[in-house]
Amino acid sequence: MDAATPQAHQTADTHSHLVRPQEMEWQKTRFPGCEAKTLLFDRKTGLMTALMRFAPGTVLPDHEHVNIEQTYVLEGSLVDKEGPAQGTTAKTGEFIWREAGSRHAAWCPEGGLILAIFQVPNKFFEADGRVVDAAGADWDEAWGHTR
Repeated sequence: MDAATPQAHQTADTHSHLVRPQEMEWQKTRFPGCEAKTLLFDRKTGLMTALMRFAPGTVLPDHEHVNIEQTYVLEGSLVDKEGPAQGTTAKTGEFIWREAGSRHAAWCPEGGLILAIFQVPNKFFEADGRVVDAAGADWDEAWGHTR
């Protein structure tokens, strides 16, 4: 696996990769109020595990989970703001997973801290019709090979 994990400590005998999130800086994302610490990212497949921190009222706009997404809420709550499951709320200590192809906008009314696991980066639907990844890159160009 060609995985990149900042400040990972590899154990030669076991090939375990110890990550110390408490030593990592929060990275701003292009979504206001959302910061992340990437714990695992495989540049080839798009597999990613991240701690995500949301300020109160933060909204992740219209997006699709290309493959299964898993989320464990460590603090606060994560609410389906729009989409078929509108109003579904995962609270502190709860786990929610979303099927491949599910689409929604997510909201953290009181803020939150979550552990998120993505098999492939999400598709975000821009107002101008573009489909991009979380970094703003054209999704098909960056991740089309993962289908």
